[in-house]
Amino acid sequence: MQPREAHTKTARAKKKTTCGPSQGARRILCAAESLFAERGFSAASMSAIAKKAGVSKANIYHHFPTKDGLYAAVIQAASEGVRELIHDFESDHEPLAKRLPRFAEAHLKALLDHSDIARLVLTEILLDSPRRSRELAEGGFARNFSMLTQVIRDGQKSGELRKDMDPAAVAVMIIAANVFFFLNRDVLRHYKEFRLTDDPARYVKTLSDIILSGVKAPAKKIRRTAR
Repeated sequence: MQPREAHTKTARAKKKTTCGPSQGARRILCAAESLFAERGFSAASMSAIAKKAGVSKANIYHHFPTKDGLYAAVIQAASEGVRELIHDFESDHEPLAKRLPRFAEAHLKALLDHSDIARLVLTEILLDSPRRSRELAEGGFARNFSMLTQVIRDGQKSGELRKDMDPAAVAVMIIAANVFFFLNRDVLRHYKEFRLTDDPARYVKTLSDIILSGVKAPAKKIRRTAR
């Protein structure tokens, strides 16, 4: 894939949202995402979702038998945008040192652009960790993580990254650093030493440089024969 093509596909993934064509199940998903994010899972009633979607409750239950099932569908739809980013990252043949910062920037942008649903997901994990964590994993998050980890593992096999690093740990560091920035951006704004609050792209570049400096394969030393 040429660099320009990769950027084009990534741009499409960034614009992709849960709320697609306002027909049937997609319309219900759009309304559910909005109300779950606004009120939380417990406070968002099926009646309110039906009203916002312009359908009957019976119509919702036709597509989604339970409220938990509807919530899982919202999460799965939300994870598909990230999956596209990872797919572009996976299929791009540029050096990993160029691809990794692009993925990290796109991932952080997805969090910031869809802040309501991202905060909802994180809040639900904290409030009901065991059950929600499993739902999120089964809803696509585990698959996304496996894809990202495999790309890093491939970088190790190709010699671009050190082979003594756990690829899953590297993936966690990238995601965790972005989530921390996303959740604490308002707090970080008051840290005089931290000047990247309003410059996510520069933050990601710094993050990527730190990670790559720690995991990329050391340059091979050229032996010089004595004359």
